[in-house]
Formats: sequence, C-alpha cells, structure tokens
Amino acid sequence: MRKQPELPSKRLFFALPCEPPQRRAIAQWRSSLGHLEGRPIAAQNFHLTLMFLGEVAVTQLPGICAAAAQVRVPGEPLRVRLDQLQAWHRAGMLLLVPSEPAPALLQLVYALQQAMLALGFVDAPREYRAHLSLVRDFHAPVPEADSAPDFVLDARHFVLFESHKGRYRALAQWPLEP
Repeated sequence: MRKQPELPSKRLFFALPCEPPQRRAIAQWRSSLGHLEGRPIAAQNFHLTLMFLGEVAVTQLPGICAAAAQVRVPGEPLRVRLDQLQAWHRAGMLLLVPSEPAPALLQLVYALQQAMLALGFVDAPREYRAHLSLVRDFHAPVPEADSAPDFVLDARHFVLFESHKGRYRALAQWPLEP
C-alpha cells in the first residue's frame, strides 16, 4: 500500500501585534538589562500570543479565517499594560507580562478559543497567561532592571501569524473595533 503524501501545512498562531514604536521601546529596555543568557527574540517578532494553533493543513486556512471573522471583539482597541518581568524556567523564557490582564483581553481569548474549538482546535489545557516573549533558552534568575517595565500594547486588530524559520508573517487580520 502506498503512503499518502502529507498535506502542506503552516505553523499558526493568533496574536496581538506590537507596533514598531512599541517594539523599539521594548527592545531598548531589554538591552538595558545587560547581557542575557539565551537567545533574544528579534524585535520584529514581538507580539502577545492569543492562541497557538500549531501545524495546520493549508486547506484549513479558509475555515480558520471565516471563524476568526465571527469572533466577538471588544468594540475598541485593546490596551494591555506589560509591567512585570518574569522568567518561566520550565519553558526557558524571559517575558514581559501584565500584572493584571485586561478583562477585554481575556474575553477575546475565550471567544477565539470557542471559535477554533468548533474547528477541532484545542488550546493547551492550562489557564491563559498573557505574555510577550523577550528571550528563549533563558534559565537564569530574573535580571534586575534599572527601571521597571511599563509598556502599553495598544492593539487595533488581532492577527493570524505563520511562524516559519524564526520569522513571523501575518496571514490575515481582524479589527477589534467596528
């Protein structure tokens, strides 16, 4: 019996993008932390993940986009204050996180999870934790910062990204306000 060829696929995730001025400010602040163990995330890849889909057959893209277009959005831009530096040692990550995730952010994540569940996508069975990744392969203590992080991510849309060879490419986006 002949083996069926695998369908072309893409590694996908939904996220709130980080605008260029925000990316520059965060990258500059990160550089003020001095030499960090691990691999710094390229500033052009800064984002706040909403839901990771993983490897997805290209044939599923139209359904994913149609379902995302039906997600109930907050009706206004999302403001997420990233004001804490944390190390998630199990994942080997140094991150910026909000001390209090915005309720509208959690509602958007839940609505997106429900929309994707109907297509058979199940996000990790743990509670959603908003974060912006700064460094991969990080296993040191949280570094001391000269100034506390205080960034506000202002998002006017959410995006379906493809991750390919360390680069993220926007495939589609949807406004957060009518």
